[in-house]
Amino acid sequence: MRNTKKFLLSLIASGMIFITPQITFADDDNSTIADTRTVPEDIYTWVQSTDRANYYFNHQQINYDVGEDGFINLNILIVPTVCMYDEIQIEDVVSKRRWKMQSVRGYDKLVGRADYLEFDLIEGTVQVTERVELDEQWGTLSSDKDFQPVKLSELKPNSVDCRLYRSILRWAKKHNDQIISHSWGKLKDDDKKLKPEEMPLMKLELP
Repeated sequence: MRNTKKFLLSLIASGMIFITPQITFADDDNSTIADTRTVPEDIYTWVQSTDRANYYFNHQQINYDVGEDGFINLNILIVPTVCMYDEIQIEDVVSKRRWKMQSVRGYDKLVGRADYLEFDLIEGTVQVTERVELDEQWGTLSSDKDFQPVKLSELKPNSVDCRLYRSILRWAKKHNDQIISHSWGKLKDDDKKLKPEEMPLMKLELP
């Protein structure tokens, strides 16, 4: 789904707030799970925490793209994510905006950002189709759509982005039927005949 307003409304409804970050990763076998008690687990899946931020994806709204004809496109996976900043990251974002001569109006209330990810499962790419910086009331401070697709195979395996994308895709592979069921469209007849292992998501190699 590409409806940013609907996604932001779901954030508001959830009451998700900033939590103190730890340096842990969801896909490490022996990692310590971050404290996600303030994040509703029925909506969000925590992926990782770094020195500066906490990363989640919305597993209720992860879905396949749906064309104007109402048919699900199994080649394109849409994933809303959120990244919650600590105070140092907030200061860094504000400082960079000032350096670029961009407005910082309202940025004293900055808490994080919401990203829409679009995975092209055939090309093996991921693209941020929209990034929205959020204030403490989940209002939009600014938005940016000037991002290019990135090859999953070219990511550094231990980078923050790669860990995020890998965890999302790993979860998606385990919940493909669920994703199809809430993709607000219908499968084409040929796609209905596909075996689970024949679907683009299942054939995609994890980064």
